[in-house]
Amino acid sequence: MERVCFLLRVRPDRLEEYRERHRAVWPEMRAALRETGWRNYSLFLRDDGLLVGYLETHDFAAARAAMAELEVNARWQAEMAPFFERLDGRPDEGMVALREVFHLD
Repeated sequence: MERVCFLLRVRPDRLEEYRERHRAVWPEMRAALRETGWRNYSLFLRDDGLLVGYLETHDFAAARAAMAELEVNARWQAEMAPFFERLDGRPDEGMVALREVFHLD
């Protein structure tokens, strides 16, 4: 199982709305994530806008590629893009993945 952690930055003036949107993620978006192999997926948001994402999957490249093909993902990414700073393109394309340096199992 591949563990993935990534960073993005949410605009400080959009933090509360970003939180609100994620309290009501579309059921079809949740289903798409599950169907394309995203497991144990969490987002953590700091008050300055730093967003940390974590997920587990068998193949992150394949999971991202499968999501990129889905219409529901295109709609979600288009709606979420204005929430982010320093983003050139869609949020799912701008994730900065971190290299794992330690894991306690």
